Amino acid sequence: MLGRILALMKKEFLAVLKDTRSRVLLVVPPMIQLLVFGYAATYDLKQVPYAIYNEDRGSLSRELEADFRGSAYFREAVRITSSDQIAPLVDARDVLLVIHIGPRFGRDLASGKTVPLQLIVDGRNSNTALIAVGYVRQIVSRFNDAWSDAHGLPRAPARLETRAWFNPNLESRWFFLPGIVGILTLLITMLLTGLTVAREREQGTFDQLLVTPLRPFEVLAGKALPGFIIGMIEATVIASVAVLWFHIPLLGSIGTLYLGLALFLMSAVGMGLMISALAATQQQGLLGAFLFMVPAVILSGFATPIANMPAAVRLLTYIDPLRYFLVVLRKLFLEGVPASILVHQLWPMALIGAVSLSLAAWLFRARMY
Repeated sequence: MLGRILALMKKEFLAVLKDTRSRVLLVVPPMIQLLVFGYAATYDLKQVPYAIYNEDRGSLSRELEADFRGSAYFREAVRITSSDQIAPLVDARDVLLVIHIGPRFGRDLASGKTVPLQLIVDGRNSNTALIAVGYVRQIVSRFNDAWSDAHGLPRAPARLETRAWFNPNLESRWFFLPGIVGILTLLITMLLTGLTVAREREQGTFDQLLVTPLRPFEVLAGKALPGFIIGMIEATVIASVAVLWFHIPLLGSIGTLYLGLALFLMSAVGMGLMISALAATQQQGLLGAFLFMVPAVILSGFATPIANMPAAVRLLTYIDPLRYFLVVLRKLFLEGVPASILVHQLWPMALIGAVSLSLAAWLFRARMY
């Protein structure tokens, strides 16, 4: 039996690796997507265009202006001398925010009064606006602290001191890239296994399998193991690039990482073989793979928290293997948790893998006889 399975595995590897398009599919798209997400997909803002409308012109207001000019997060796009200039600049998206310093800013501050500072923000992209407002608050807070220390004034009785665990610099790349390891691994594995039987049908070789001594289980194993092995290799390469090139820390056990990866690939291969068994052509297999991929990514919690989803949608996430694997990846990369804490993420992937592979075996048996 083992010899027959190995022979079928060899045939599958040759079918994939001898085809130039398949070799390109294994290497180029994952690397492009990894680089795009690594460099472009970020919530961090740099060089935010802003303008200051300063009606005070005193030394204190100029100090506050200098704090903004010296920040790496902001870039002064234009000087404003009249309130009539504000609306056109925001409407045209020339600036993301306008800081308005009133005419009595310096005098009121010197006399110990509370001084208002107006911030006008383009709220069309609410996420970007909130991040920019957070940066402004940091600069104003530092200005307040420096003023209080210089004049011996008491600070506010309650102060918020923040310290970010697991991601000290709050780099959004550290959040995205561990998830990309799971998404790209799922994508490649689904495409390879989702097309394997459909390719046999299109080439007319599936009927030849029916007259071989291979049993349905052996056909299933011969089709599943190449996708599993290639998925392992792809995940290793992608994770290595994330760690070595983008400097994402991997604090957890590599053994636990590969255990989670193996269980995840069982689920991915099972889903791919189910799609492949149902598809009559490679085009149908490709469409079926993407029909599974898009909801799987959305329901995984990759970009939006699962807790914020409606209750009915949250129930669907429990059958998504990517949901559990993303938790495993982020906890191992950033937190370094032991395997005992990840048990509740590992056994659902094992269950989904067992069910999907069993259904795939049943579909193969139904198609072969």
